[in-house]
Amino acid sequence: MAKRRSIGYFFPPVAGREFSMAANAKKTKPSDADAPEVAVTTPALAELGRDEELEAYRSMLLIRRFEEKAGQLYGMGLIGGFCHLYIGQEAVVVGMQLVAKEGDQVITGYRDHGHMLATGMDPKGVMAELTGRRGGYSKGKGGSMHMFSVEKGFYGGHGIVGAQVSLGTGLAFANKYRGNDNVSFTYFGDGAANQGQVYESFNMARLWHLPVVYVIENNKYGMGTSVARASATTDLSQRGRSFDIPGEQVDGMDVRAVKAAGERAAEICRKGEGPYILEMVTYRYRGHSMSDPAKYRSRDEVQKMRQERDPIEQVRKRLSETHGMSDDDLKEIDKDIRAVVSESAEFAQTDPEPDPSELWTDIVREG
Repeated sequence: MAKRRSIGYFFPPVAGREFSMAANAKKTKPSDADAPEVAVTTPALAELGRDEELEAYRSMLLIRRFEEKAGQLYGMGLIGGFCHLYIGQEAVVVGMQLVAKEGDQVITGYRDHGHMLATGMDPKGVMAELTGRRGGYSKGKGGSMHMFSVEKGFYGGHGIVGAQVSLGTGLAFANKYRGNDNVSFTYFGDGAANQGQVYESFNMARLWHLPVVYVIENNKYGMGTSVARASATTDLSQRGRSFDIPGEQVDGMDVRAVKAAGERAAEICRKGEGPYILEMVTYRYRGHSMSDPAKYRSRDEVQKMRQERDPIEQVRKRLSETHGMSDDDLKEIDKDIRAVVSESAEFAQTDPEPDPSELWTDIVREG
């Protein structure tokens, strides 16, 4: 049996249910203020033992605390350029990494810090890249949207909307060509789901049955526009229907639902029957980027999601009520993670900036 890759910097299904991701959904003509109603039926939830719940909790909490700190550093002027935070969407990548094994690949767009941390990249290296330091994963030259780690199977971080989908499909082609059972987990958002190169990739992937799981992170707003206003069809899991690619909608706020769906999709791809589409219905608490005041939605909408559907609080509650962890135990975990994040922030502010000669390196790679 293949060894599963660990998630984060740290270390039989149950009955299905329906829930609504709508906070202020209306039945009238959609406007920018409307949150599109998306009812998701999850046929099964993965049963996570105490160790897996704890692993997921630590990894999601690390992403949350890291992103909060990144937001602070951006506000202090220590991070330049664009910065897109993953706060609220942690269960998606963490749940999928519970499925991944050694050799699998992850590729995503510009909301990518969470994916980096979930694949096991060092928080110090990630934060140092955000502040443009030598110790960053791209030697301080890539910034928020452009860093990678071949060692951890993370292939970026891409700033061009939808560009990573064709690249992730190429990774899957390489897996099939080499005859292994590795899977390319290719992430993109609801906005990128309307890009032409996505459908070109779908066609090729289905034609050759490539082992790629397309993970659509539908956080309901592409930049500042509701998905209901930007997409003629809002069930993004069916975007591959004309190519005969199966898909399903998943509760992207519940790590158990994500893991269960990820297991099904990955198994299909490992058997040579890919590709597969998973639409993760999730929610971002912050604006599209740090420069976005998010005035297109109400505070009540965001607060309702935080109170009722927060992915980390769901796991925290199960650790307390089902696995008997005390408040002191959980506070200690948070304290440890805050220390890791503080260390990464300190490193990112004190590590030297790149030497100017770095402008001439990593430009061309000779074959």
